[in-house]
Amino acid sequence: MIPLEDNVGDIIGKAQRGLGISDSKLAEKARVSSETIRKLREGDFDESALVSVAPILGLNGRALCELARDEWHPEKIEACDGLSQFNTDYHGMAVNAYLVWDPASRAAATFDTGADCDDIVRFVNRHKLDVQLILLTHAHADHVADLPRLREETGAEVFTPAREPVPGAEPIEEGKRFRLGSLQIDTRLTWGHSQGGMTYVVAGLARPVAIVGDSLFAGSMGGGNVSYADALRNNLEKILTLPDETIICPGHGPMTTVGEEKQHNPFFAGKV
Repeated sequence: MIPLEDNVGDIIGKAQRGLGISDSKLAEKARVSSETIRKLREGDFDESALVSVAPILGLNGRALCELARDEWHPEKIEACDGLSQFNTDYHGMAVNAYLVWDPASRAAATFDTGADCDDIVRFVNRHKLDVQLILLTHAHADHVADLPRLREETGAEVFTPAREPVPGAEPIEEGKRFRLGSLQIDTRLTWGHSQGGMTYVVAGLARPVAIVGDSLFAGSMGGGNVSYADALRNNLEKILTLPDETIICPGHGPMTTVGEEKQHNPFFAGKV
């Protein structure tokens, strides 16, 4: 089982940085000590402190405590014909890439490359898939590390968000639509973690699928490196408004669903 990308300390740190709240200011507002705040970020479980800190950071206290007690992990996604996840190591960090294909025509698309595309290429060859598209969620190095080789191995066209140009890739804007056999792939701009983060929503498989890059993780989200407020807003408005059964495919950590994240993600529980 792939572990969650973030723990409670990571989540608190992301919210603090995003809101620009120092340890001392957070401690003052929550009426706890700065030492308590530091301990929370280090993983020291103090339920009363978590409950006090959560609303100041715009987080859901129940969901935070659930994670702190290790009581929640997204249910394992049952095998879905037409979807496969690939997990590789990038300088000590696990990163995901995905394959989506039309089971009838075998037309396929890859989403990002991960650190190493070997497993993707082997899977494509073994299952006789025709990779026509390489769609990039964003241009951070861990997600495009093996792009030249994947492009060479597949001969596929490469597309990247227009705000994050990549050499040899065609820039696309929100609203671009792709056809892949009987599948339809729509694009939603979910920037905030990166300048041009793109979510790809796939219709035509047994369940809807959203490949979200680092916009959203199971139980967390990517750091709002460019705009924390826009990262939150885009996740709420463009991902978590999809049907509850939608499979969310994040750039790090396990796959999850819209329904699970609406209930268990501290950033969003109670807001959708």
